[in-house]
Formats: sequence, structure tokens, C-alpha cells
Amino acid sequence: MPGWKGALLGLLALAGPALSHSHHHAEIMPEDRRAELLMKWEQEWPFSGVASFAHLQPVKCLIEPDARYDIAIIGAPFDTAVSYRPGARFGPRAIRAASARQIAGTSYNVRAGINPYKSWATMLDCGDIPITPFDNGLAERQMYEAFLELLSRPAVTPADSKYGTKGISAGKPKLVTLGGDHSIALPALRALYQIYKKPITVLHFDAHLDTWNPVRYASYWLSEQSHFNHGSFFHIASTEGLISNTTSAHGGIRTRLTGVDDGDYTNPGPEQGFLRIHADDIDELGGPVGVVNRIIDRVGLDPEQPVYLSVDIDVLDPGTAPGTGTPEPGGWTTREFIRILRGIEKLNIVGADIVEVSPSYDNAGETTALAAAQVAFEIITSLVKAGVPEDLGGWYGRKADSKAESSKEEEKKKDEL
Repeated sequence: MPGWKGALLGLLALAGPALSHSHHHAEIMPEDRRAELLMKWEQEWPFSGVASFAHLQPVKCLIEPDARYDIAIIGAPFDTAVSYRPGARFGPRAIRAASARQIAGTSYNVRAGINPYKSWATMLDCGDIPITPFDNGLAERQMYEAFLELLSRPAVTPADSKYGTKGISAGKPKLVTLGGDHSIALPALRALYQIYKKPITVLHFDAHLDTWNPVRYASYWLSEQSHFNHGSFFHIASTEGLISNTTSAHGGIRTRLTGVDDGDYTNPGPEQGFLRIHADDIDELGGPVGVVNRIIDRVGLDPEQPVYLSVDIDVLDPGTAPGTGTPEPGGWTTREFIRILRGIEKLNIVGADIVEVSPSYDNAGETTALAAAQVAFEIITSLVKAGVPEDLGGWYGRKADSKAESSKEEEKKKDEL
């Protein structure tokens, strides 16, 4: 033992001067030298660097209590609540890889008139929640506590700043979660309910309802843990009072129902709290703009009503997004869906998820992961744009048109008065 202690002390003595010298050298580095290094080496190529989302600074926020952000990317690599094909635990990794071309210096979003990565919002990639694959009940608890921890911290941008969203979410951070299967939305909603102290409006894009009663999957072999699955989480959330029954909506629905009739649509239950927009409705409504109008009419633009945006990648047709666990033919195209997302930028979104990306079923071009990364980019853009104090204009940077329309609306209101 004395020999071991002596060796340890010797190592520490050797390491001490080196560490001290390194620290001292960093402290006295001239500013012009640092500026030179940044000019030479700060640039990053899409194919280089650590695989964080959009090359954002990676921080393990859950073990860094002082980490602060306005918007955080968090991975939820969990897929043991699926009913068909597993593999979405690898979704966060695939989406991050697919986001590689989203570099801050080249990410100006023309339709929104803003570069979300070079605006007011502090953004971090907070890594992944370490979720157990062995116990779904414990996994749900881990996700809930992680979401609550990350949402409870004050945002970098305070409520009294001219930047940042106003209303109920002022001064609060927002999470964009990369799934994982869709059951991760339940702990997210439980955490958001604790933060906002009121039922959350859910805007849900999916091929499936996800409001199934848990007995749909097994009427005899049931347990409390079996209730937590990727098809029943909105049923549970509704019965717990987490979801607003007057403002929530499904979009892109095209699922088969149980039994021999449409009882899943008509029986009294949590599913009746959602407006349903079927995938086929896009034709009758006149395209994506018609879908947008239906959503806004239902959800509303109330700054005091929090909206959670939940995107199952199977809302897209498997012809363009095959890498998912429960594919359903007849979905929206990537272009149609992105257009819809761009049309709902004024909703009061306080959190979002992109789920059910299962890369083992994706194609060689990784089109599912690419679509998911673009969905995340559009959502992040809208979150950042909502916190800009001036009017940045509308579609594809047509600021003049947008401002002209605003002026007409103001004149119309004055005439009515």
C-alpha cells in the first residue's frame, strides 16, 4: 500500500506542472492570437465535426445543471413500446447525421426570412436521455424526469427581453425531441403540464390515431406497464387531463380501425377531443393551404394556450419515407407536409417531437432521416421567428407583400371602427 501511494503521489507531482502550465498558457493567450486561430480553423464542412444536430454545440445538459438555452435538441432513443417494427432507438442518431448540411453560416430560411441558427436564440444539442430498454415503466419515468429537468431551467432570453416568445411561454425554454417511438410524447406532455399548469393543445401529424384504448392490443393479458405503448399514449394523456379537448387536432390520418364498424371514431372517448384531418382531405381542402386553414381555425393563435407539435414521420408516404416502424401507404409527400409546417408558423408552439424514424428500414439515400431533419429545421425556424420583435415577412422572403397585407388589414380594422 505505501508503494502504491508513493507512485500515485509521484504521478500527481509530474502531472501538476503540466496542468498548471496548460492553464496558465490559456489565460495569457493574446486576443489577436485567438482571433487568428478562429479565422483559420473555425470553419466546418457538412461532412466534418461531431455529429450533433445542425453542428450545434453538444452539451450533456442533464449532467450540466448550469447549461442554459432557449431551444434545446434532446434525443429520446427508446423503442420498446412499439407494436410492429422496432428500431427507432437509432432515430436520433440518424436524424442528427441527416442534419449535417444545416450549418449556421448557410442556413438562411428563405420562406421565413431568417437564419434560425444566427438569430437571437441560444441553441444546444443536449445529447440523449439515457433510457433503459428493459423496463418501460422505468423508461417513462426517466423521460418524464429528464423533460421536466430541462424545461424547468430559465431560458437564456428572459421574459422581459424584446426577443423571445411572449405570453405563457415567455422566459421558458423549448425542447425539440428526436425520437424514439411515439410513446415518448406521454412523458413530454406530463412535463409540459407541470410547467404550464393547464391542458396542452396537441397538434398531431400521423398516419394513426394513437388514441387507442390499451385493451385494443390485448383484452386478456394486461398490465399497467402494457398500457404504455406507441398507440395508446394520447388515450392515457387525455384521461389524465393533459390535453385540451377543444383545440387539438390530428393530421394525415389514414389508419385502419378495429372491429366491423367505425366505432373508433364514434364511441365516446379521448379520441373525440381531436379534430381529424385525413390524408385524403388534402385534395378536398384544395391542397396544403386548405389543411393549414383548418388547423389554424381549430388550434387558434392564443399566446396563452401552449401547443405541442408531435410529428410521426409515417405521416409521409412510405414511398418517400420508408424508414419507419408502422408504414401506411397513401400519405402526404415531403413537399406537401413541409408546406403545411411552413403555414402554421404563428401557432404558439412550446415543444415538439419528431418520432418513429427507424433507419434500418430506410433506403440508400436515407430519405426518411433527411425528411425528419428538414421537419426539425422548419419547426426550429418557426420557434425562432416567433421570438423576433419585427415583421420578417411571409412566404419565401416576400416581405413587401406581407407588409402590404398587414397594412390593408390595419386599414380595414380602422374603417370598421
